[in-house]
Amino acid sequence: MSMILSVGDLRNIAKRRIPRAIFDYADGGSYEERTLHANAADLDAMTFRQRVMVDVSAVSLATTVLGSAISMPLAIAPTGLAGLFHADGEIHGARAAAAFGIPFCLSTMSICSIEDVRAATRQPFWFQQYLMRDRGFNQELIDRAIAAQCSALMLTLDLPMLGERRRDSRSGLSIPPRLSLRNAWDVASKPAWALKVLFGKRRTLGNLVGHIAGTSGVLNLAEWTHSQFDASANWRDVEWVRGRWPGRLILKGVLDAEDARLALAVGADAVVVSNHGGRQLDGAPSSISVLPEIVAAIDGRCEVLFDGGIRSGQDIAKALALGARAGLIGKSFLFALAAAGEAGVTRALEIMRNELRVTLALSGTPSVAAAGRHMLRNR
Repeated sequence: MSMILSVGDLRNIAKRRIPRAIFDYADGGSYEERTLHANAADLDAMTFRQRVMVDVSAVSLATTVLGSAISMPLAIAPTGLAGLFHADGEIHGARAAAAFGIPFCLSTMSICSIEDVRAATRQPFWFQQYLMRDRGFNQELIDRAIAAQCSALMLTLDLPMLGERRRDSRSGLSIPPRLSLRNAWDVASKPAWALKVLFGKRRTLGNLVGHIAGTSGVLNLAEWTHSQFDASANWRDVEWVRGRWPGRLILKGVLDAEDARLALAVGADAVVVSNHGGRQLDGAPSSISVLPEIVAAIDGRCEVLFDGGIRSGQDIAKALALGARAGLIGKSFLFALAAAGEAGVTRALEIMRNELRVTLALSGTPSVAAAGRHMLRNR
């Protein structure tokens, strides 16, 4: 791990270790991937003010999110299919996050179930869900998250229908992975991955299998999942969730100031400024470009989290400078997981922590609490 110096190094290792279809699922976006590329490009275009002769001998990265102390302003975002990047991937991610003192959010579309992760970890984690057509199953997921003592529920708002992810279609992604003429050589050339994941105990959607009536087979389950994205969902449905979830509620997918104000009105404890990693509306703005207007609309009335292209501690610092409470990593997490399991995720977090500490110090910012627009040249 000593020569893994960046998230880019972890991405390169992941690309060698896992099949193309799995890698592209993490690496790609929707349609022409314009928004995906904008997430990174707009972060890269921002520059810091380098400040000198400020006492930064004890830079503090500690902060709080939703009232809980965390070691640095970062959380692991909900990512579907993490258990296909590394066997028991969600458990590895939750353990790494807990050891590091940051939140981990489990996706509804995870390979390991809520109960799997709860049984294998000691620290509370967040749980993410969508508004599905089957509100009874939404209620069941809420009940299971309560039983697992999840410390927050993250409701993803930006998936009333699926954006076309052309890389997935071209690479032949399937759940669970299966051998075909198209991918036989690719899978055969990744024997370590295949032995652990392809032939492992759990390789389908753990939160769904066994819980959906009339879906005895994997094909039925996949069809059911795609049929559940609810184009009729609206803010009354968010109020329905708010009324049934007793804990902290995070609303993910807010990319417009008007929606931020509506999120406040339904009782959100936090919003996540996110374009779904560039995987939904291609042509939507980058997350970082709209973060300031969301922060202004929220005006301190709930917490604002940032999701969209974080690959380094510098990216985290830029989000903090524009008013985010913390950042979330999705793609970076999956690359780290594929590269080396829990150790890979830990290494990614170490890299980002060290980069963030140095960035704050060289910009004359002694703590996360002191971060602000004064850190940036192009304010």
